[in-house]
Amino acid sequence: MKKITSLLGLMIALFSITYPQSTNIEKFNSDWKFILNRDDAAAATSSFDDASWRKLHLPHDWSIELPFDSTSPTGNGGGALRGGVGWYRKVFNLTVADQSKNIFIDFDGVYRNSEVFINGHLLGKRPNGYISFRYDLTPYLHFGAE
Repeated sequence: MKKITSLLGLMIALFSITYPQSTNIEKFNSDWKFILNRDDAAAATSSFDDASWRKLHLPHDWSIELPFDSTSPTGNGGGALRGGVGWYRKVFNLTVADQSKNIFIDFDGVYRNSEVFINGHLLGKRPNGYISFRYDLTPYLHFGAE
């Protein structure tokens, strides 16, 4: 029992070091754009035209908006819901005063096989789902009129 307690303590300590407390947390759930089944790598670039995409707020689960389908490749284990690729995009502005800040994005959970981009740069991939994760946006942001 002692070994488990020590290991848990180490894991909690590492988690505290990896994710320091933020002095300013802002909700980022509003004003996203979404499209389903778009398999286009160009959608990751900042210049991509997403004007025709649907506007929505997060959290969002597009698979439950679709009808149940007994022929779905996911079968009963996937709830007989269709799979596919969904893209979410958001444009936001930062002031020049924000340049001195470290800016992160936290995800409470994404289904699976997520890829997160900012300004055309791949931040990372997550093969597993429904687990929280964080990316540092700071090196890839544009400030003011950039």
